[in-house]
Formats: sequence, structure tokens, C-alpha cells
Amino acid sequence: MTTNPMSFTPPPTAPTTPPAPAGPVAPARAKTPLRIFLTILELAALGVVGSAVFAALAGLFAAGLGLALVFGIGLVILVGLVYAMYGVAWFEVVRADGLYRLGLTRLAFRPQARPGFGGWIAALGRQAIDGRMWRALVNFVLACIAGTMVLRLFWMGIWWAMIAWAPLTGAESVAGPWGGSLTGAWAPVLGILGAAASAAGMIGLALLHRVLTRALVSPSRAAALTEQVRTTSAQREGAVRAADVERTRIERDLHDGVQPRLVSVGMTLGLAQQKIDSDPAAAKALIDEAHTSTKAAITELRQLARGIHASVLDDRGLDAALSALASRSHIPVVLDVRLEPGVTGARAACRDAEAAVYFAIAESLTNAAKHSRASECRVVVRRREGGQLWARVEDNGMGGAQVQPGGGLDGISNRVLAAGGTFRLDSPQGGPTSLEVTVPCAS
Repeated sequence: MTTNPMSFTPPPTAPTTPPAPAGPVAPARAKTPLRIFLTILELAALGVVGSAVFAALAGLFAAGLGLALVFGIGLVILVGLVYAMYGVAWFEVVRADGLYRLGLTRLAFRPQARPGFGGWIAALGRQAIDGRMWRALVNFVLACIAGTMVLRLFWMGIWWAMIAWAPLTGAESVAGPWGGSLTGAWAPVLGILGAAASAAGMIGLALLHRVLTRALVSPSRAAALTEQVRTTSAQREGAVRAADVERTRIERDLHDGVQPRLVSVGMTLGLAQQKIDSDPAAAKALIDEAHTSTKAAITELRQLARGIHASVLDDRGLDAALSALASRSHIPVVLDVRLEPGVTGARAACRDAEAAVYFAIAESLTNAAKHSRASECRVVVRRREGGQLWARVEDNGMGGAQVQPGGGLDGISNRVLAAGGTFRLDSPQGGPTSLEVTVPCAS
């Protein structure tokens, strides 16, 4: 069997990091001097590299505008600028969260609402006007400005400290920091006061940075509640649509498959009943036919029940359920499942996530067997950082798959959305088709 190569590199497996327990307030206060010192060090580092980052972003912006009409080269540069700003904003969120333990969610690039180039352009435009990204960028700019001031205050403090020790050399006057001169008698007092003022200025900038970071990077309570309501509403709508699509599928399978077969069994048994006295051999043949049709109906009902609930998923877990699913597939499936074993009860907390991923993979394999003309499928499942389940299904078929209302892919997206996950489809004409789902585990 000849298969087309499928270019795919599975991501590295990341260990699940349990959330740190919330500590009491007193230890947090005890760590405040260390936190201030770390803030001053980070601000000083940003003061050094900030100008280089600004120069790079400004250069990309100027080059993009200047070359916008030159064969579209400027547009490519502006696209790179959006990604560069996103990278800087992502770094700033991670830096602020690591410094102040704010419990921030990582900045994520806006997902594509629809597949294809148009969906990517729309996602890029939404990212370019993303408010959270711009707030993080503003916080980064203010941190760099504060870092430059911290560096100046540091060198000024060093200068004042040198002035405080200058009378030991026997000089009657000492040069001041602004070109003036100080008498030797006043130099120690003014030097100590100047060094203390410089240190106080650095501490004040660190405290101001903390306040600004909490105001800019941390979402407000109203914004957090609004986002939670929006997410809950989207999950509820996805659950309703998923249930409606599933009900329609069950009705279709019963009406088109099992019901006609059972009607045929009833008619065959009726004919056998009429012929049992006059033609026993024909009646026996009809009964054998009804028996065969009954076993086929039982098989169809078993497959239908498996599509509603996979008992092996509860009994043996996601890995075993996917192995059984791959063995029943009409096309060869390369299965790569790496799930780190968790503590007792961890799988029960992820049951909904495992079910959503399982049915997404099952529907993807069914679609590949029916429509893609693929000769091979590849299924990769990983447990990512934070306990999220990530799965990718890729086939080497002819591509062109689209989400149609009421179709199988629509059912996948609704089920994943109802579980609080994300869904991404990439299926260009000519293939290959890849589908990725990420579903968070319940805590």
C-alpha cells in the first residue's frame, strides 16, 4: 500500500503542573522586600533592552508602511509586526505573572473562526486590535521607561556614595553631580542623603510598577465576570447545538437503518407463518433470513449505542478506547497516544474531556472513511500543560472538508465548545486534512 507522506511533528510532551496552593497573607508580606528587589532588577534589565525592542518594532512599522505598495512586501512586514507585538505582549504577561503571582492566563493568539486564508486574515486582524495585547504592550513600555529611570537613579546613588567618602582623601571641596561643588564638611551628609534618596526613588518606581501592572495586565473583576458569562453562554449554546445534532443523527440512523430492517424481519416472519403448514422448507428459509436480519439489526443497534456512549472509555480509559476505535476503522490508522498517568481520581475529573476528544476522533475517522478517499490516518493525543487534552487527526485524502450545519464536523465543534475547548480545521483542496481539538480537564 502506497501512502502520501504527511508532514507532522508531534509536540513535546509537557508535564502537568498542579496549581500552587494559596498561602496565607503573612508570608506574602514577608517576601515583599525580596519582591521589590527582584522588581528593581527586572526594571533595570528592561531599561537596557527596551530601546532595542522599541527600535526593532518601530523599524518594522516604518518598513511596512514604506514598502506597502512595493509588490506587497510591506504587508508581509506588517504581518510580522503583529506577530512581533504579540510575542512582546506574551512575554510581558508571563513576566508580570512570574514576578507578582497574579494568576494570569497566558496570552493566546486569536483562533481562526473559519478555515482557509480568509479565516487566517480575519484572526490576524482581530489580534491586531486585541485590547489585552495592547494593554500588555503599554505596560511593557512603561516598565522600560521606569527601567531607564532606575538605571539613572542607580548611577546617581553610586555618585552620592562616592561623594560621601570623598572627604577621607583630604579634599576641601568635592565636585557635585550637576557640575557644582560641595565643601568637604557637608559632603558626607549630602552624600548619604543623596544615596538614600536614590534608593527611595528606585523603591518608589518598583512600587509604582506593581500598581500599574495590576491595573493594566490583570483583568478587572467586571471584565473577568463578563468573559466568564460569555464563555458560559458559548458553552451552553454549543451543548444545545451538539445535543440537537446528536438527536438528529440518532433519528436518522434509526429511521434509515434499524427501523427498516426490523420491519423487514416482521414481514419475513409473517410470510414464514403463512407457509409453515403448506411449505415448511420455504418457511424455514424465511425464518433463517429473519434470524440473519435480526443479528444485523442487533449489530446496528450496538454500533448506534457505541456512538452515544463508549463503555470502554469508562472501563479502560482513552488509550484503550482509541485503540479499539482504530481497529474498527475502514482505513489504516497510525495511533500515537501519550498520556501521563495521574493520581487516583484524576481520570474521573477528565471524563468529560476524554469523551469529547474520543467522539471528535471517532467522527473524524468516519468522515475520512466516507469522504476523503484517504489511504491512511494519523491520530496524535497528548496531555498538555495545565491538564489539557490535545488531539490531532490528519489524513492524506483529497481535502476540501468544510463545517456544514448539522454535519459531522459541526457536531465535533459543538461538542468541543460545550466542553470548554477549541476546534481548528485545516483542509485545503488536494489535502491533507488536519483537525485539532484542545479540551481542558475539569478540576
